[in-house]
Amino acid sequence: MTIRILIADDEALLRMAFGTVLEAQPDMAPVGEAADGAQAVRLARKLRPDVVLMDVRMPGTDGIEATRQVIQASPRSRVLILTTFDLDEYAFAGLKAGASGFLLKNTRPEELLTAIRSVAAGDAVVSPRITRRLLENLRPHIPDGGGVARDERLNRLSTREREVLVQVGRGLSNIEIAATLYLAEATVKSHLGRILHKLELRDRIQAVIFAYESRLIHPA
Repeated sequence: MTIRILIADDEALLRMAFGTVLEAQPDMAPVGEAADGAQAVRLARKLRPDVVLMDVRMPGTDGIEATRQVIQASPRSRVLILTTFDLDEYAFAGLKAGASGFLLKNTRPEELLTAIRSVAAGDAVVSPRITRRLLENLRPHIPDGGGVARDERLNRLSTREREVLVQVGRGLSNIEIAATLYLAEATVKSHLGRILHKLELRDRIQAVIFAYESRLIHPA
């Protein structure tokens, strides 16, 4: 399957550079370019890309607000935020807005391509450090005690799926979860896919947040 990608960045040279890298991949196709957030939203609504590469700082509508609007306009699209600024507040705001990943623009091309494929497949691309800081930021907003999520949605999961979700919530990768639970990595991926489907979640980072909000694990 070809991954259809929309590039949103206010620098023309960067859009061209990203496009050149993507066009060289047999499984990727750049379908549009946007110079600002508002244009990115319009093109996402029209083109329905699989992945949007979204710059944070753009004139007018910035990348965070554009991400929020893109997710609303094209729910199947995944947003991968790219920025020159390694600041946690951008990651927090972007993930809260619905982004599935956060990378620096100086990321190596092979890492960018891997991230695009991961996001297109429904995974999230967030470093363990960002995940930990995200959870620290969310901690004051996580309700005490149980709730509907714990009583109902968690009941949809099997015992093994709950075990996998706990490890996802702790920020472990699929390989690490496989080693911890003595499973094959492919089995972990299958479990995670079922977890996302059963809980009606978009990607891994939403699963992390759900694990804490539902009190399956505690933000100690």
